[in-house]
Amino acid sequence: MSSSPESRYESPYIALGPFKVRLPFIHYKFELPDYLQGLLMCAVDLAAIPLMTELLGMPFEVALAVVMLNGLLYLTHHLLGDPTVPGWITPAVPLLMAYCATFPVGPERVHALIAFQLMLGVFSIALGATGMAKRVFTYIPAAMKSGIIVGAGLSAVIAVFQVGGKFDAFPWTISIAVGLAFYLIFSQHFQVLKQKNAFWWNFAKLGILPIVLLAVVIAPLFNEAPWPTIQWGISQPDFIGLWTHYTVFGLGMPPLSMFISAIPTVLAVYIIVFGDVLSAKVLLDEAEQIRPDQKIDYNPDRAHLIFGGRNAIMSIFGPDVAMCGPKWAAMLVVIIERFKGGPKAMGSIIGGVGSFRWGTNTGLLLLPVVTLVQPILGVALSLTLLIQGYVSVRLGILEARSQRDLGIAGVIGAVLAIKGASWAFAIGVVLCLLIYGKNFFRGENDRTFARDLNTPETLPETPLKPATVQRVAETAAVE
Repeated sequence: MSSSPESRYESPYIALGPFKVRLPFIHYKFELPDYLQGLLMCAVDLAAIPLMTELLGMPFEVALAVVMLNGLLYLTHHLLGDPTVPGWITPAVPLLMAYCATFPVGPERVHALIAFQLMLGVFSIALGATGMAKRVFTYIPAAMKSGIIVGAGLSAVIAVFQVGGKFDAFPWTISIAVGLAFYLIFSQHFQVLKQKNAFWWNFAKLGILPIVLLAVVIAPLFNEAPWPTIQWGISQPDFIGLWTHYTVFGLGMPPLSMFISAIPTVLAVYIIVFGDVLSAKVLLDEAEQIRPDQKIDYNPDRAHLIFGGRNAIMSIFGPDVAMCGPKWAAMLVVIIERFKGGPKAMGSIIGGVGSFRWGTNTGLLLLPVVTLVQPILGVALSLTLLIQGYVSVRLGILEARSQRDLGIAGVIGAVLAIKGASWAFAIGVVLCLLIYGKNFFRGENDRTFARDLNTPETLPETPLKPATVQRVAETAAVE
């Protein structure tokens, strides 16, 4: 079941330099199941509010304004041709909060955040505009790629289960919700079940929407959250308060010293961003192999331009502790799994990711939706972190090409989860030098585990693995 690149169908678009402009209903089909998921999964977007109120002392309405601005910019990805679900730079949030916490609460801390996010945005745009984003992948040894992605996954899991983490507040709700989510998304048994039964096939189209609704009920039953108090109307974000007290319009530009002091943190966070771009590429390549009718054009340079632009804009109009990342791992996986079901399940990946982000923006506007999910924001955040952790560890291990790569990756991943990205990168460089010496970039010829990285000037393609071939055959048998 193979298909040449020329025979694959790509969603129509309007060419605009490096971008491919696609508009809803004109260039892609609106996917109702993904839109409905987005309506409630805006709970994860709203989970950024406690982070900002804690670090910056923002009122709820001001933090909501930041979330809504970020939500609008999420739409730029699919509208400009990036076939992914954008999100936060989740594993780097603790790193950024620790950096900002070294400055006093008030204008100085806000300036530190502005300087950091603006530099991250400009740096990402520069890599995308010069074409260096693709080449970055060839300069990083496979062992370090593997370790960074694994470490990002471990950090996501630790954030939920550490002492004082979300699991301590919602033990029963998280256990039940995450257990059901993993069964619906990753279980082989459920994959077979939905192929045999039309009811489960249609249920699977809803993604994790039923799980979020279930969490709204389970949390109060276990006394882990109050019952939601539904309010009617439209959300009322405080944009005036945001621009007056938390942006350059009210505080002025940060001093030069702030930009200089942010450089190490920017580089450390970019290492994690690099892992997100890499894992997005791997996920979308795998999806394209399952769907030989579809062409999925994921361009890291274009992605850098878009999420770099988002960070730069947000640094001026609404500095965001969660930052602007290239992908939301959990929801990208959920949408890809539905996309793999064939044309009857989803017309195009752009339709799926675009419809989802239209849904989250609608949810943020509707006060009944915001108040419905407000008591379980911690559960929604934990759900996405644990799905991200599972996927990141799986993809990270597949990046290792040998047993030595895997050993180095394990050390890097653990250090990243415990000490942060800067320490992990430094230790990774030292280990690769000690173990591989002059073969620092190439590693060794023993390719025990993963794909053959033999394309030095572009992102490595992912050949079909036996498990993938089997899934393709099963899909063909069903269709």
